[in-house]
Amino acid sequence: MLSFDFSTSPAGRRAALRGGGAALLLALAGLPAQAQTADWPQKPVQMVLSFPAAGATDILARAVGQKMSEALGQSVVVENRPGAGGNIGLLHAAKAAPDGHTVYMAAVTNAAIAAAAYPPQQAHLVKDFVPVAGVAIIPHMLVVPASLPAQSVGQLIGLLKKEPGRHNFASQGAGTLSHLESEVFKASAGLDIVHIPYKGSSQALPDLMAGSASLMFDSIPASMPHVKSGKLRVLAVASSKRIAMLPDVPTVAESGVKGFAADNVFGVVAPKGTPPAALAALAKAVRFAMESPELRQRMQEQGVELRYTPADEFGKLIGDEFRTWGRAVEQAKVRLE
Repeated sequence: MLSFDFSTSPAGRRAALRGGGAALLLALAGLPAQAQTADWPQKPVQMVLSFPAAGATDILARAVGQKMSEALGQSVVVENRPGAGGNIGLLHAAKAAPDGHTVYMAAVTNAAIAAAAYPPQQAHLVKDFVPVAGVAIIPHMLVVPASLPAQSVGQLIGLLKKEPGRHNFASQGAGTLSHLESEVFKASAGLDIVHIPYKGSSQALPDLMAGSASLMFDSIPASMPHVKSGKLRVLAVASSKRIAMLPDVPTVAESGVKGFAADNVFGVVAPKGTPPAALAALAKAVRFAMESPELRQRMQEQGVELRYTPADEFGKLIGDEFRTWGRAVEQAKVRLE
Protein backbone atom coordinates (compact mmCIF):
# COMPACT_ATOMS: atom_id res chain seq x y z
CA MET A 1 0.00 0.00 0.00
CA LEU A 2 1.20 3.52 -0.85
CA SER A 3 1.02 6.22 1.89
CA PHE A 4 1.87 9.92 1.87
CA ASP A 5 3.02 12.20 4.67
CA PHE A 6 1.30 15.59 4.20
CA SER A 7 2.86 17.06 7.35
CA THR A 8 5.93 18.24 5.42
CA SER A 9 6.45 21.52 3.60
CA PRO A 10 4.62 22.23 0.33
CA ALA A 11 7.79 21.43 -1.60
CA GLY A 12 8.19 18.26 0.35
CA ARG A 13 4.57 17.37 -0.27
CA ARG A 14 5.04 17.93 -4.01
CA ALA A 15 8.15 15.76 -4.02
CA ALA A 16 6.35 13.06 -2.08
CA LEU A 17 3.45 13.16 -4.49
CA ARG A 18 5.78 12.93 -7.47
CA GLY A 19 7.64 10.02 -5.92
CA GLY A 20 4.44 8.31 -4.83
CA GLY A 21 2.87 8.84 -8.25
CA ALA A 22 5.87 7.30 -9.93
CA ALA A 23 5.70 4.35 -7.57
CA LEU A 24 1.98 3.99 -8.24
CA LEU A 25 2.53 3.99 -12.01
CA LEU A 26 5.20 1.35 -11.67
CA ALA A 27 2.90 -0.78 -9.56
CA LEU A 28 0.03 -0.42 -12.02
CA ALA A 29 2.31 -1.25 -14.95
CA GLY A 30 3.15 -4.53 -13.28
CA LEU A 31 -0.44 -5.58 -12.69
CA PRO A 32 -1.32 -6.98 -16.15
CA ALA A 33 1.66 -9.36 -16.20
CA GLN A 34 0.97 -10.45 -12.62
CA ALA A 35 -2.71 -10.92 -13.32
CA GLN A 36 -1.98 -12.94 -16.43
CA THR A 37 0.43 -15.17 -14.53
CA ALA A 38 -2.09 -15.66 -11.75
CA ASP A 39 -4.97 -16.34 -14.16
CA TRP A 40 -3.36 -19.16 -16.14
CA PRO A 41 -2.52 -21.86 -15.52
CA GLN A 42 -4.42 -22.01 -12.24
CA LYS A 43 -4.11 -25.78 -11.88
CA PRO A 44 -2.33 -28.77 -13.46
CA VAL A 45 -2.73 -29.19 -17.20
CA GLN A 46 -4.23 -32.49 -18.38
CA MET A 47 -2.59 -33.96 -21.47
CA VAL A 48 -5.00 -36.52 -22.95
CA LEU A 49 -3.85 -39.21 -25.38
CA SER A 50 -5.58 -42.04 -27.18
CA PHE A 51 -3.16 -44.84 -26.39
CA PRO A 52 -2.24 -46.89 -23.30
CA ALA A 53 0.89 -46.55 -21.20
CA ALA A 54 4.32 -47.64 -22.48
CA GLY A 55 3.61 -46.97 -26.18
CA ALA A 56 5.29 -44.31 -28.32
CA THR A 57 2.61 -41.68 -27.74
CA ASP A 58 2.73 -42.20 -23.99
CA ILE A 59 6.54 -42.06 -23.88
CA LEU A 60 6.56 -38.85 -25.93
CA ALA A 61 3.73 -37.22 -23.95
CA ARG A 62 5.33 -37.87 -20.58
CA ALA A 63 8.75 -36.64 -21.69
CA VAL A 64 7.42 -33.47 -23.32
CA GLY A 65 4.88 -32.87 -20.54
CA GLN A 66 7.57 -33.00 -17.88
CA LYS A 67 9.55 -30.26 -19.62
CA MET A 68 6.42 -28.19 -20.31
CA SER A 69 5.61 -28.20 -16.60
CA GLU A 70 8.93 -26.45 -15.91
CA ALA A 71 7.91 -23.59 -18.20
CA LEU A 72 4.29 -23.39 -17.02
CA GLY A 73 4.91 -23.64 -13.30
CA GLN A 74 2.21 -26.33 -13.07
CA SER A 75 2.29 -30.09 -13.50
CA VAL A 76 1.32 -31.59 -16.85
CA VAL A 77 -0.60 -34.78 -16.06
CA VAL A 78 -0.87 -37.44 -18.76
CA GLU A 79 -4.25 -39.18 -19.08
CA ASN A 80 -4.43 -42.36 -21.18
CA ARG A 81 -7.79 -43.05 -22.85
CA PRO A 82 -7.26 -45.77 -25.49
CA GLY A 83 -9.77 -47.46 -27.75
CA ALA A 84 -11.91 -47.11 -30.91
CA GLY A 85 -8.97 -46.24 -33.14
CA GLY A 86 -8.18 -43.22 -30.97
CA ASN A 87 -11.68 -41.78 -30.90
CA ILE A 88 -12.29 -42.31 -27.16
CA GLY A 89 -9.41 -40.07 -26.14
CA LEU A 90 -10.18 -37.58 -28.90
CA LEU A 91 -13.80 -37.20 -27.77
CA HIS A 92 -12.81 -36.84 -24.12
CA ALA A 93 -10.41 -34.02 -24.94
CA ALA A 94 -12.88 -32.32 -27.28
CA LYS A 95 -15.51 -32.18 -24.51
CA ALA A 96 -13.12 -30.61 -22.00
CA ALA A 97 -13.58 -26.99 -20.95
CA PRO A 98 -11.68 -24.79 -23.46
CA ASP A 99 -9.72 -22.96 -20.77
CA GLY A 100 -6.22 -24.18 -21.62
CA HIS A 101 -6.08 -26.68 -18.78
CA THR A 102 -6.72 -29.62 -21.14
CA VAL A 103 -4.65 -30.40 -24.23
CA TYR A 104 -4.51 -33.41 -26.51
CA MET A 105 -1.31 -35.11 -27.67
CA ALA A 106 -2.44 -35.88 -31.19
CA ALA A 107 -1.11 -38.82 -33.14
CA VAL A 108 -2.09 -36.87 -36.25
CA THR A 109 -1.60 -39.62 -38.81
CA ASN A 110 -3.63 -42.02 -36.72
CA ALA A 111 -6.42 -39.46 -36.30
CA ALA A 112 -6.49 -38.88 -40.04
CA ILE A 113 -6.87 -42.60 -40.66
CA ALA A 114 -9.60 -43.01 -38.05
CA ALA A 115 -11.56 -40.07 -39.48
CA ALA A 116 -11.57 -41.74 -42.89
CA ALA A 117 -12.04 -45.37 -41.82
CA TYR A 118 -14.77 -45.01 -39.18
CA PRO A 119 -18.28 -43.64 -39.62
CA PRO A 120 -18.54 -39.94 -38.68
CA GLN A 121 -17.54 -39.59 -35.02
CA GLN A 122 -18.59 -37.14 -32.32
CA ALA A 123 -15.17 -35.49 -32.36
CA HIS A 124 -12.82 -34.48 -35.17
CA LEU A 125 -9.21 -33.31 -34.86
CA VAL A 126 -9.61 -30.57 -37.47
CA LYS A 127 -13.11 -29.36 -36.61
CA ASP A 128 -13.02 -29.49 -32.81
CA PHE A 129 -9.44 -28.47 -31.98
CA VAL A 130 -6.95 -25.71 -32.65
CA PRO A 131 -3.23 -26.43 -33.19
CA VAL A 132 -0.74 -25.50 -30.49
CA ALA A 133 2.48 -26.90 -31.97
CA GLY A 134 3.88 -29.93 -33.75
CA VAL A 135 6.37 -31.87 -31.65
CA ALA A 136 7.70 -35.00 -33.35
CA ILE A 137 7.91 -37.57 -36.09
CA ILE A 138 7.85 -41.17 -34.82
CA PRO A 139 8.05 -43.62 -37.72
CA HIS A 140 6.96 -47.20 -37.27
CA MET A 141 9.05 -50.19 -38.20
CA LEU A 142 8.10 -53.58 -39.60
CA VAL A 143 8.98 -56.26 -37.06
CA VAL A 144 8.59 -60.05 -37.11
CA PRO A 145 9.12 -62.75 -34.46
CA ALA A 146 12.72 -63.94 -34.22
CA SER A 147 11.40 -67.45 -34.90
CA LEU A 148 10.15 -66.45 -38.38
CA PRO A 149 12.75 -67.37 -41.02
CA ALA A 150 12.38 -64.10 -42.97
CA GLN A 151 15.46 -61.88 -42.95
CA SER A 152 14.15 -59.20 -45.32
CA VAL A 153 10.89 -57.73 -46.59
CA GLY A 154 11.29 -59.68 -49.82
CA GLN A 155 11.69 -62.95 -47.93
CA LEU A 156 8.69 -62.10 -45.74
CA ILE A 157 6.49 -61.49 -48.77
CA GLY A 158 7.66 -64.74 -50.36
CA LEU A 159 6.91 -66.68 -47.18
CA LEU A 160 3.42 -65.19 -46.79
CA LYS A 161 2.56 -65.87 -50.43
CA LYS A 162 3.50 -69.54 -50.06
CA GLU A 163 0.97 -69.94 -47.25
CA PRO A 164 -2.03 -67.71 -48.07
CA GLY A 165 -4.55 -67.24 -45.26
CA ARG A 166 -2.38 -69.01 -42.66
CA HIS A 167 -0.59 -65.97 -41.26
CA ASN A 168 -1.79 -63.13 -39.01
CA PHE A 169 -0.64 -59.55 -38.59
CA ALA A 170 -0.96 -57.77 -35.28
CA SER A 171 -1.79 -54.09 -34.88
CA GLN A 172 -2.17 -51.49 -32.15
CA GLY A 173 -5.91 -51.52 -32.82
CA ALA A 174 -8.48 -51.34 -35.59
CA GLY A 175 -8.21 -48.04 -37.43
CA THR A 176 -4.75 -47.16 -36.11
CA LEU A 177 -1.75 -46.31 -38.24
CA SER A 178 -0.33 -49.71 -37.28
CA HIS A 179 -3.42 -51.31 -38.85
CA LEU A 180 -3.54 -49.17 -42.01
CA GLU A 181 0.16 -49.56 -42.74
CA SER A 182 -0.39 -53.31 -42.74
CA GLU A 183 -3.44 -53.02 -44.98
CA VAL A 184 -1.51 -50.90 -47.49
CA PHE A 185 1.42 -53.35 -47.29
CA LYS A 186 -0.99 -56.27 -47.78
CA ALA A 187 -2.67 -54.68 -50.79
CA SER A 188 0.60 -53.50 -52.38
CA ALA A 189 2.25 -56.93 -52.10
CA GLY A 190 -0.89 -58.94 -52.94
CA LEU A 191 -0.97 -60.84 -49.65
CA ASP A 192 -3.68 -62.93 -47.98
CA ILE A 193 -3.11 -62.36 -44.23
CA VAL A 194 -5.53 -61.93 -41.31
CA HIS A 195 -5.73 -58.88 -39.03
CA ILE A 196 -5.66 -59.31 -35.24
CA PRO A 197 -6.23 -55.95 -33.50
CA TYR A 198 -5.04 -55.24 -29.95
CA LYS A 199 -5.35 -52.25 -27.64
CA GLY A 200 -1.89 -50.82 -28.07
CA SER A 201 1.62 -52.19 -28.48
CA SER A 202 1.89 -53.42 -24.91
CA GLN A 203 -0.87 -55.98 -25.52
CA ALA A 204 0.18 -56.95 -29.04
CA LEU A 205 3.91 -57.50 -28.56
CA PRO A 206 3.79 -60.57 -26.25
CA ASP A 207 1.71 -62.48 -28.81
CA LEU A 208 3.91 -61.30 -31.65
CA MET A 209 7.05 -62.49 -29.86
CA ALA A 210 5.35 -65.81 -29.14
CA GLY A 211 4.66 -66.28 -32.86
CA SER A 212 0.87 -65.89 -32.72
CA ALA A 213 1.27 -63.22 -35.40
CA SER A 214 3.84 -63.09 -38.18
CA LEU A 215 4.38 -59.34 -38.47
CA MET A 216 3.48 -55.95 -37.06
CA PHE A 217 4.06 -52.32 -37.92
CA ASP A 218 4.89 -50.87 -34.52
CA SER A 219 6.46 -47.82 -32.93
CA ILE A 220 10.21 -47.87 -32.48
CA PRO A 221 10.15 -46.97 -28.75
CA ALA A 222 7.79 -49.85 -27.98
CA SER A 223 9.45 -52.55 -30.11
CA MET A 224 13.14 -51.68 -29.97
CA PRO A 225 13.80 -53.21 -26.52
CA HIS A 226 12.53 -56.53 -27.86
CA VAL A 227 14.65 -56.19 -31.00
CA LYS A 228 17.69 -55.61 -28.80
CA SER A 229 16.80 -58.64 -26.66
CA GLY A 230 16.64 -60.84 -29.77
CA LYS A 231 12.92 -61.65 -29.53
CA LEU A 232 11.93 -59.56 -32.55
CA ARG A 233 13.63 -58.79 -35.87
CA VAL A 234 13.27 -55.45 -37.67
CA LEU A 235 13.02 -55.72 -41.46
CA ALA A 236 12.28 -52.13 -42.49
CA VAL A 237 11.16 -48.69 -41.36
CA ALA A 238 7.85 -47.33 -42.60
CA SER A 239 9.02 -43.73 -43.06
CA SER A 240 9.77 -42.02 -46.35
CA LYS A 241 13.51 -42.06 -45.59
CA ARG A 242 15.89 -43.94 -43.30
CA ILE A 243 16.22 -42.75 -39.74
CA ALA A 244 19.37 -41.77 -37.85
CA MET A 245 18.84 -44.37 -35.14
CA LEU A 246 18.75 -47.27 -37.64
CA PRO A 247 20.87 -46.13 -40.59
CA ASP A 248 21.36 -49.67 -41.91
CA VAL A 249 17.66 -50.56 -41.89
CA PRO A 250 16.00 -49.87 -45.27
CA THR A 251 12.61 -48.29 -45.77
CA VAL A 252 9.71 -50.44 -46.90
CA ALA A 253 9.84 -48.64 -50.26
CA GLU A 254 13.56 -49.39 -50.63
CA SER A 255 12.73 -53.02 -49.89
CA GLY A 256 10.56 -53.31 -52.97
CA VAL A 257 7.11 -52.01 -51.96
CA LYS A 258 7.17 -48.91 -54.15
CA GLY A 259 5.43 -45.76 -52.95
CA PHE A 260 5.05 -46.97 -49.35
CA ALA A 261 5.67 -44.15 -46.83
CA ALA A 262 4.21 -43.29 -43.44
CA ASP A 263 5.76 -40.38 -41.53
CA ASN A 264 4.01 -40.59 -38.18
CA VAL A 265 3.25 -36.99 -37.10
CA PHE A 266 2.61 -35.88 -33.50
CA GLY A 267 1.66 -32.57 -31.94
CA VAL A 268 -0.27 -30.75 -29.25
CA VAL A 269 -3.75 -29.35 -29.87
CA ALA A 270 -6.35 -27.75 -27.61
CA PRO A 271 -10.17 -27.71 -27.65
CA LYS A 272 -11.62 -25.07 -29.95
CA GLY A 273 -12.36 -21.90 -28.02
CA THR A 274 -9.24 -22.01 -25.87
CA PRO A 275 -8.17 -18.39 -25.16
CA PRO A 276 -5.31 -17.04 -27.31
CA ALA A 277 -3.23 -16.17 -24.22
CA ALA A 278 -3.39 -19.78 -23.03
CA LEU A 279 -2.55 -21.08 -26.51
CA ALA A 280 0.47 -18.77 -26.66
CA ALA A 281 1.68 -19.90 -23.24
CA LEU A 282 1.23 -23.55 -24.19
CA ALA A 283 3.12 -23.07 -27.45
CA LYS A 284 5.93 -21.34 -25.57
CA ALA A 285 6.08 -24.25 -23.12
CA VAL A 286 6.21 -26.78 -25.98
CA ARG A 287 9.04 -24.85 -27.62
CA PHE A 288 10.89 -24.77 -24.29
CA ALA A 289 10.60 -28.57 -24.15
CA MET A 290 11.79 -28.99 -27.74
CA GLU A 291 14.91 -26.92 -27.05
CA SER A 292 16.09 -29.22 -24.26
CA PRO A 293 19.29 -30.99 -25.45
CA GLU A 294 18.76 -33.71 -22.86
CA LEU A 295 15.22 -34.41 -24.05
CA ARG A 296 16.23 -34.34 -27.70
CA GLN A 297 19.02 -36.87 -27.15
CA ARG A 298 16.85 -39.13 -25.00
CA MET A 299 14.06 -39.17 -27.58
CA GLN A 300 16.42 -39.71 -30.52
CA GLU A 301 17.82 -42.78 -28.78
CA GLN A 302 14.28 -44.18 -28.86
CA GLY A 303 13.62 -43.41 -32.50
CA VAL A 304 11.75 -40.15 -31.92
CA GLU A 305 12.69 -37.14 -34.02
CA LEU A 306 11.68 -34.02 -32.09
CA ARG A 307 10.56 -31.26 -34.43
CA TYR A 308 8.92 -28.04 -33.24
CA THR A 309 6.34 -26.80 -35.74
CA PRO A 310 4.53 -23.47 -35.10
CA ALA A 311 0.75 -23.52 -34.85
CA ASP A 312 -0.04 -22.19 -38.35
CA GLU A 313 2.37 -24.56 -40.07
CA PHE A 314 1.24 -27.45 -37.88
CA GLY A 315 -2.39 -26.78 -38.85
CA LYS A 316 -1.46 -27.07 -42.54
CA LEU A 317 0.43 -30.30 -41.84
CA ILE A 318 -2.64 -31.75 -40.13
CA GLY A 319 -4.70 -30.95 -43.24
CA ASP A 320 -2.13 -32.63 -45.49
CA GLU A 321 -2.15 -35.80 -43.35
CA PHE A 322 -5.95 -35.99 -43.46
CA ARG A 323 -5.96 -35.74 -47.25
CA THR A 324 -3.13 -38.26 -47.73
CA TRP A 325 -4.53 -40.93 -45.43
CA GLY A 326 -8.09 -40.33 -46.56
CA ARG A 327 -6.96 -41.44 -50.03
CA ALA A 328 -5.03 -44.40 -48.56
CA VAL A 329 -8.08 -45.62 -46.62
CA GLU A 330 -10.21 -45.34 -49.72
CA GLN A 331 -7.71 -47.24 -51.87
CA ALA A 332 -7.31 -49.98 -49.24
CA LYS A 333 -11.12 -50.16 -48.92
CA VAL A 334 -10.96 -50.14 -45.12
CA ARG A 335 -14.26 -49.51 -43.34
CA LEU A 336 -14.63 -49.91 -39.59
CA GLU A 337 -17.58 -49.82 -37.22
